[in-house]
Amino acid sequence: MSEQSSNHAQKDEQKNDFIRNIIRDDVTAQKYQQIITRFPPEPNGYLHLGHVKSICLNFGVAEEFGGVCNLRFDDTNPTAEKQDFIDNIENDVKWLGFEWAGEAHHASGYFDQLYAWAVQLIEQGDAYVDLQSPEQIKENRGSFNDAGTASPHRDASVEENLQLFDDMKEGKYAEGKAVLRAKIDMASPNMNLRDPVVYRIMHQTHHQTGDKWCIYPMYDFAHPLSDALEGITHSLCTLEFEDHRPFYDWVIEKVGFEQAPHQYEFSRLNVDHTLTSKRKLKQLVDENIVSSWDDPRMPTIAGMRRRGYTPEGLRDFCERVGVTKVDSVVDFRLLEFSIRQSLETTTARGMAVLKPLKVTITNFAEAVSSWESQKADSVQARFDDASQTLWLTQPNHPNVDMGEREIPFTETIYIDQGDYEIEPPAGYKRLSPEKNEIRLRNTYVLAVTEHITDDSGNVIELKATIDPATLGNNPEGRKVKGVIHWVSASQGIPATVRMYEQLFSVEDPSSVADVHQALNPNSLTELNAVVEPSLVNADAGTRFQFEREGYFISDSEDHSSDKPVFNQIVSLRDSYKPA
Repeated sequence: MSEQSSNHAQKDEQKNDFIRNIIRDDVTAQKYQQIITRFPPEPNGYLHLGHVKSICLNFGVAEEFGGVCNLRFDDTNPTAEKQDFIDNIENDVKWLGFEWAGEAHHASGYFDQLYAWAVQLIEQGDAYVDLQSPEQIKENRGSFNDAGTASPHRDASVEENLQLFDDMKEGKYAEGKAVLRAKIDMASPNMNLRDPVVYRIMHQTHHQTGDKWCIYPMYDFAHPLSDALEGITHSLCTLEFEDHRPFYDWVIEKVGFEQAPHQYEFSRLNVDHTLTSKRKLKQLVDENIVSSWDDPRMPTIAGMRRRGYTPEGLRDFCERVGVTKVDSVVDFRLLEFSIRQSLETTTARGMAVLKPLKVTITNFAEAVSSWESQKADSVQARFDDASQTLWLTQPNHPNVDMGEREIPFTETIYIDQGDYEIEPPAGYKRLSPEKNEIRLRNTYVLAVTEHITDDSGNVIELKATIDPATLGNNPEGRKVKGVIHWVSASQGIPATVRMYEQLFSVEDPSSVADVHQALNPNSLTELNAVVEPSLVNADAGTRFQFEREGYFISDSEDHSSDKPVFNQIVSLRDSYKPA
């Protein structure tokens, strides 16, 4: 068990949800020798935010009750599955702070046994080969109001069905020409029990078994039997599988297990403005609406990791959401709150100007020439004559020991365009023609003496002075309200900063038939920013708080010291107050 997941398990000790109460009762009754859960993704895409809850629950309860959790790939559809998906799923689980028991399992590793059990069902009279077309099978299945119609092949002899199933296995049928169906009840009110298909023909190479098979078990057949083979005690899944449980139990009963696993359903994680359909997420990738599965706007774990979300923040979010049997929609701002909480004491500070406005300090030379006599004891600085730069030493975090860095202060600096307004709105507390004085973060008090505009009336430069006595000191005889950040124009480094809004503009994007109509055109904005030099030397994947701007991460793919690229993780503040 990793240290992170161990700490997570300790947090879970006081949790009290219906699944944990069931497991506590089973432990008290000594129903099982060991609690065994599993996380069983289908490797047909990247894991998303909804999977995070399942991962935290399955691995979390196993840890809490001294059990183990298996990672199993339910890889029964070779047309949609890739090794790349498997590799990324394993990376995602590890990144979230969890470890599975032993080697990862694959449903494909059980194909021989699953086939034998399918033969057993035929021999018991519980399965038959149907030669109807897929369209006929669908039409004859009936509706919620009307019973289904039995297949004309339903009552074929065991011997005939065994031969037909063997012919399927030997590749004598094309895809769609034959399937193996469970023989249950064509009049059942539960559509999942109307003789569901358990094997179909697919002349496809499997990423694990190669060309050994041309018939593959359906998920609903392979899944419960894989659980039973692995000795799973508590099969935890989301509520949409509740109607599948009767078939789950039927399969286990017909095959015959002394101690069968039991399926428990909990509500899936629904977050507003977020889409968790693998099919629709794949569409976004295939149509280049996003750059890749790990695009920072994607709700995939890979995308959230590249965006800069932390595993601690995601685990905290899932803890706050909790485990219930009632479907609900979670406010996306709760996720941002948890991420923000995890970043506050773990990220170094830095200054970056996202929309630069040039400021020329007209008395720079004479003001800093006397810095040694004017500086306060709290200020560490050195002046470089060759570059005419005052290097200010500042801690990387105000409250946590993360070391120090030097910040260059020069005659020309950049401040943010929003920090000077010719006609400021009500309540504006930064610079304007009427309010011309403000503190520059970590350095002097600056007073604007002139603003320069272009032909359109936009401010393109400020002229200003600094008060030489205010380096580390408050000015005498007056109060200066407000502090703004800045970056040296000559020593600062140009950088690309990616600002993000939610990918979807509608609260429930799954309700929109055409995914294009749900997209937010402002989901990505790239800014030509300037950052302090210390930020660009950090490795890709390093998180920072840009003072007054928010939390950012150097992009894991595109960032370099020559071409710095930073992704916005989350804003600095939000009005959301979790209960």
